[in-house]
Amino acid sequence: MADAGRKLAEVFLRLRDGEVAPGVRTIDLDRKIESWIKGMGCVPSFKGYHGFPASACISINEEVVHGIPGNRRIEEGDIVGIDIGLIIPEGWHSDSAETFLVGEVDSEVQELCRTTQAGLQAGIEAAVAGNRIADIGRAVEAKAREKGFGVVEQLVGHGIGTSLHEDPQVPNFESMTMPNPKLEVGMVIAIEPMFNLGTKEIITLPDEWTVVTADGKPSAHYEHTVAITADGPRILTAR
Repeated sequence: MADAGRKLAEVFLRLRDGEVAPGVRTIDLDRKIESWIKGMGCVPSFKGYHGFPASACISINEEVVHGIPGNRRIEEGDIVGIDIGLIIPEGWHSDSAETFLVGEVDSEVQELCRTTQAGLQAGIEAAVAGNRIADIGRAVEAKAREKGFGVVEQLVGHGIGTSLHEDPQVPNFESMTMPNPKLEVGMVIAIEPMFNLGTKEIITLPDEWTVVTADGKPSAHYEHTVAITADGPRILTAR
């Protein structure tokens, strides 16, 4: 899985090299991502997953996750969440997401992105053997509460391995109702906070994929694939 994580990190490093820019169509970005993944001998795990038509989820501004790439062009001041998964030939998955700031972005939205990254880091630091899933959610949620941002609750992180989504679910808040297993050495999970500038409430659009904030305010999303080791959490998708 470390190999899968390294390869996915390389895709994101390529994206950071000026690819997410004003005027770029999201469909063209998706085609590049698919080409890069296949060029490494890997398979884009999202394409065809429950019918999803693309290799990357590309979500702009008020789109929280699962945005379908198309003819929409990225504009100055946008934030663009890109979520990608790949499968190496041996059958192991990796999953990661990053929100890109395009040009001059509103200071409040910049703070939203910084705080979501901090939430991801706090969740990773809590991902140690002997802790429980709820410890991750509590740590993530605390970062959002400090700034008054909404924490999406209907969508959560997940276990990952020979399938893209495995148990356990990894919420970004402290749930009183969801399973709360103990973290054990050898587990691999995807931690992926989604913080909203306004309400935590979300809506799924008629395309049955794209999730947007209920109030139309921006949302940020960051994700890493993380292994639980005897020496602490290991970020397999680290850039």
